[in-house]
Amino acid sequence: MSNLVARFVKDESGATAIEYGLIAALIALAIMVGASALGTALNAKFQNIANTLNGAGG
Repeated sequence: MSNLVARFVKDESGATAIEYGLIAALIALAIMVGASALGTALNAKFQNIANTLNGAGG
């Protein structure tokens, strides 16, 4: 029984899987934040272009 407990304590494969999961979650979060910021910047740029075109047409 103690051999089973000692083997369980030494096993690090579960910890590695958790670390990879955390890294994947952080990468996904960074992509979402970056895409959101890019979308906001693009929206502002296109709004500026639309305003310029509306002013030139009148």
